[in-house]
Amino acid sequence: MKKFLIIGGSKGITKEVVQQLSAQGDFCYVVSRTAPDFPFNGTHFALNVLTDELPTLDILDGIVYGIGTINLKPFNRLSMDDFAQDWQVNVMGAVKVVQHYLPQLKLASQGSVVMFSSVAAQRGMPFHASIGAAKGAVEGLVKSLAAELAPKIRVNAIAPSIVDTPLAAGILRNDSIKENMVAKHPLKRILQPEDVAKTVVFLLNDSSNGITGQIFIQDNGLISISN
Repeated sequence: MKKFLIIGGSKGITKEVVQQLSAQGDFCYVVSRTAPDFPFNGTHFALNVLTDELPTLDILDGIVYGIGTINLKPFNRLSMDDFAQDWQVNVMGAVKVVQHYLPQLKLASQGSVVMFSSVAAQRGMPFHASIGAAKGAVEGLVKSLAAELAPKIRVNAIAPSIVDTPLAAGILRNDSIKENMVAKHPLKRILQPEDVAKTVVFLLNDSSNGITGQIFIQDNGLISISN
């Protein structure tokens, strides 16, 4: 049985990650402000990662930093606070968690860290200046940490297009918008949380032992295929 720390874990992609890890017999430390409303193999800590003291844990085989933001506004309407908030949640929260638990990761035979970027860091999109900048920083952090922490710890990120989660509910707010989103993607579908969770679990497992410093674009073909 391996032990994983999941930041998030109660909703969306990380909920699916916790369920999939539990199903394969692993133990999950779930850190989120709201308690999971489903059974899982592990322990929940109710706290705000950005402001609260992180719990003391023993050996960790992996960390998933799964909280983020979707802050879409025209550039001239983005405030300094908007940029600061996106930076704090997406970048500094990840830095805080990985720094804090680095000793626990080093106790494992091989540790794995998975973060989240976005296709907005790969392809210029209107109204994505703040989140695109923050996720671009996440990608730089991933590659730097992968180099520094090798060979003991692997670090990777997933850059999805829009995923049908509670975080994206304001964007996917009606059937017409969902249909337009589907039409933009060559595979004619919107990512589901379980799609991305499977990639997360793959990057945590031994089956991905040769992979580090990578940004996995999971986007139903959005940015690499002509539609």
